[in-house]
Amino acid sequence: MIAPQPPATPVPARAVRKAVVPAAGLGTRFLPATKATPKEMLPVVDKPAIQYVVEEAAAAGLDDVLMVTGRHKRAIEDHFDHAFELEQALAAKGDTARLDAVRDPARLADIHHIRQGDPLGLGHAVLCARHHVGNEPFAVLLGDDLIDPRETLLSRMLEVRERYAGSVVALMEVDPARTHLYGCAAVEPAGGDDVVRVTGLVEKPTPATAPSRYAVIGRYVLDPAVFGVLERTPPGRGGEIQLTDALQELAAAGTVHGVVFSGLRYDTGDKADYLRTVVRLACARADLGPEFTRWLKEFVADLPAPAAEPERHHRAALEGAVEAPPTSGQTVADAPLRPFTPANVA
Repeated sequence: MIAPQPPATPVPARAVRKAVVPAAGLGTRFLPATKATPKEMLPVVDKPAIQYVVEEAAAAGLDDVLMVTGRHKRAIEDHFDHAFELEQALAAKGDTARLDAVRDPARLADIHHIRQGDPLGLGHAVLCARHHVGNEPFAVLLGDDLIDPRETLLSRMLEVRERYAGSVVALMEVDPARTHLYGCAAVEPAGGDDVVRVTGLVEKPTPATAPSRYAVIGRYVLDPAVFGVLERTPPGRGGEIQLTDALQELAAAGTVHGVVFSGLRYDTGDKADYLRTVVRLACARADLGPEFTRWLKEFVADLPAPAAEPERHHRAALEGAVEAPPTSGQTVADAPLRPFTPANVA
């Protein structure tokens, strides 16, 4: 008779220190502004959107950042480099505040750049990072998703990766009418208040075919095993290599977990949401918020009443920017939804 074997000791997960930021998109939704300016460089108050993303990575302890860019994206590289003439001019004037602001992007992390030669999708952009990442776990942060600086989503995802190994995706609950905008996850409880096991993924499903209301947002912590899967993943929706398809294979093997996010997220990939993002972050600034909020209240008070229900966000979003932030982990355009509990996914 064979004696029962003790359970295997879990292999400690390797620490994550590298981040990949795909930034090769054409930004067609913001034309003509993005004809000569990368969409990632559009200002959110007084910093480009991509700087918020790199600051988030650095705050979570990721000190090695690879940006996957494309043609006409040189401005991104320049922003995260030193501008010696500008720095000398500011130093000569004794303008230390602006000098620090100019120097900060280059000091955030060890930043590298590689070009995605062909626009073959997010999965292909991640695959472009393979030689830089090597056989290490790594984070992927999408530039269209800004997580409020007061949130700790990425740090929480790194904790979950350390506990369970494998890959981790960020999830949020969305209205069923918006599932077609996201990849949606089939999930089951995993024993934590905000952690689930992802059993399947569907890219941009209709409300009728969505496996749940839990959508994947632009934060991932990926095991290097994803590279091998991406290499053999055929083009999917839109003729592109979809990261969702690769994660679906890993999820089927039981190696993908999700962190359900219930904090504040901003979507800068849509014009209306981009404007809401600027308003909300400006209101939250100690140097701009009080004066800007007073003006905004006056402006909103003078607006004519909305003509029809489809225009309800026109006034409500501005009023909400003054009065209270969302509380359900949604973008500023989403209506509040019930908070996550493990019972929601049973």
